[in-house]
Amino acid sequence: MMRIGLFLLTNIAVIALASVTLSLFGVGSMLQANGVNLDLGNLLIFCAVFGFAGSFVSLFLSKFMAKNSTGTEVITQARSADEQWLLDTVKELADQAGIGMPEVGIFPAQQANAFATGWNKNDALVAVSLGLLQRFRREEIRAVLAHEIGHVANGDMVTLTLIQGVVNTFVMFFARIIGHFVDRAILKNEQGHGIGYFITTIVAEIVLGILASTIVAWFSRRREYRADEMGAQLASPHAMIGALQRLKAEYNVPDQMPETLTAFGISSHLKGGLMALLATHPPLDDRIAALQKR
Repeated sequence: MMRIGLFLLTNIAVIALASVTLSLFGVGSMLQANGVNLDLGNLLIFCAVFGFAGSFVSLFLSKFMAKNSTGTEVITQARSADEQWLLDTVKELADQAGIGMPEVGIFPAQQANAFATGWNKNDALVAVSLGLLQRFRREEIRAVLAHEIGHVANGDMVTLTLIQGVVNTFVMFFARIIGHFVDRAILKNEQGHGIGYFITTIVAEIVLGILASTIVAWFSRRREYRADEMGAQLASPHAMIGALQRLKAEYNVPDQMPETLTAFGISSHLKGGLMALLATHPPLDDRIAALQKR
């Protein structure tokens, strides 16, 4: 029920924000006054508003949604030596990286994983799984935390949001142009838009969305290498390599990270074949090899 509530909340926020923005821009119909030709200017604004609204609403709600979807408990007051060590380590790494102290949390998953999210470098959340805390050595945990701090310091969450917004915009834009062409040139609908436009637009959005997702996934894989490099700098190359090797050894543990946070975790399950183009993380062997060559 919580996930359904979050989904509805996000979509209501997107529609409300987009509606207000379109009203301010004075965007009404996507067709010209003659009701026949597309108004490409209005169409582009419409697609950009909805494309970026979804991305930015998700970004601003990211901490709230992450806490609720993973069951993360934020440490406000350390109740054990491990929690105090966790707070002190994150504070030290954040100071080294030149960012504000993030919120620190633990989520109840046996899979060894961690994630960072937040709309601002100085207002982020860094969380680790209970399984990682229980089974990893402290130097390995420190390296994982350094990797996540690297994501925050590099501004990866904001950059990924901007890329997703651009991708969303052009997927919507070209899907509607394709739908309009089919409606006019093939189905011979001369006024307004018929059912063919809407069906074609939906199909085109699905196809273009899959193709565009490969661009977002490519960037996501690039930023993992950069975060690994930051982890090696803030912790040590030996510790970062050791943490990745430990993650590789635990690869068969079921993935318990919600799909919406997969891109922000320290690792994800490997995809094969064409699905590798949609992978948010490079293979662990490639990441280890990159650090060994530095």
